[in-house]
Amino acid sequence: MDRTTPTESLSTLVERVPEGWTRVTYDGRPYGLSRTTRIGGRVITITAEELGGTDLVSANVYRTTAADHLRACEMPDEKVIAFLRGWK
Repeated sequence: MDRTTPTESLSTLVERVPEGWTRVTYDGRPYGLSRTTRIGGRVITITAEELGGTDLVSANVYRTTAADHLRACEMPDEKVIAFLRGWK
C-alpha cells in the first residue's frame, strides 16, 4: 500500500531513514531505528525498538515499478506510518 499525503509519500518517508542503525526520538522516547536494504533495493526492512522500553515498530517495504508497498509486521500499517512521519 502506498499511503500518501499531499506533501509526502511512503517512498519519501522510507528514504528519510538512513541505512544501518541510528538512535532517534519518537514521542519523546529514545529508539534504535534500523534500515536494511536487500535484493538490489527492492526490499527494505525497517525496525525501531524503544530503548529501555517495550515498543517495537517493524515493516518491510517492497518496491515495484508501480509503487512501494508497505507490509507491517504484526501491527497496523498506521502505527508504522505514524512512526515514519514522527521520528526525529
